[in-house]
Amino acid sequence: MVEVTLWGSLAAIAGGNSKVEVEAKDIRELFRKLAEQYPGLEPWIDRGIAVSIDGTIYRDTWSKELPQDAEIFLLPRLAGG
Repeated sequence: MVEVTLWGSLAAIAGGNSKVEVEAKDIRELFRKLAEQYPGLEPWIDRGIAVSIDGTIYRDTWSKELPQDAEIFLLPRLAGG
């Protein structure tokens, strides 16, 4: 089980919860389970969300494992190179 901090717009969709707990081993499973628990998040996930794990941002690394005690944030995906 990991604790995930959501940015403001996502928190509103998740019933006002700025933090949620999810049973997930990697980013792909995290997104799938979040979409199941909070269907309103699915369009945001489809558009692209960045995941910060202990301060490192992952944009397309869906197989990245989620350490149990990690600090995990979902962030708006920013364009750039």
